[in-house]
Amino acid sequence: MPGFIVRVLIVALGLWLASEIIPGLHIEGVGTLLGAALLLGIVNAVVRPVLILLTLPITIVTLGLFLLVINAATLGLVAWMFERFTISGFWAALCGAIVVSVTGWVASYFVGPRGRVEVIYMRR
Repeated sequence: MPGFIVRVLIVALGLWLASEIIPGLHIEGVGTLLGAALLLGIVNAVVRPVLILLTLPITIVTLGLFLLVINAATLGLVAWMFERFTISGFWAALCGAIVVSVTGWVASYFVGPRGRVEVIYMRR
């Protein structure tokens, strides 16, 4: 359970960072931010694999770049479900999805598979 909470907080951090950096992406309130992070995790676990399977030929032809469009679509789906989470267009969704993905990727370096923060000591 603590690992799940840590991962939701990481996604929330990515969403907050995206709303600060991307001009067309706005999230109002901490409750909306945490709810959107939780729902984005659920959508990425349930809907995203189906979308990847349905668009596999396009993804192969574009050498995986179409996955960015799928990430933008899942972020747009989450924004559609929340009244206080708005995305002004496709490019804002695409850039926001990139920011959320990079934030999660960087944070996953520090968080282990169980969701615990890991400290690595190196001896010389």
